[in-house]
Amino acid sequence: MNSLVIDIQLAKAQDVIITEDTIAVDLTDGRTVSVPLGWYPRLLHGTPKERANWRLIGQGEGIHWPDLDEDIRVENIVFGNPSGESQRSFQRWLKER
Repeated sequence: MNSLVIDIQLAKAQDVIITEDTIAVDLTDGRTVSVPLGWYPRLLHGTPKERANWRLIGQGEGIHWPDLDEDIRVENIVFGNPSGESQRSFQRWLKER
């Protein structure tokens, strides 16, 4: 039996645009992928100024928001995976704000 190994090279982020209800990521392969802001509760509860303060990490493999203590891997956005943060952790973070 032969097995096929597929090497998937994910595109990396080169820009991030956040609107009132979406996060859109421009990828190095020319695509733009957007997901609902509600998938990432820390971003949803952040101010526009906090959301605008982001930087790429891992050479574009992730996005970091220092004011919100939030990191999102680009592959999670591409594959449609919302935040995996537990409700308990999020509530603790929200209470400390």
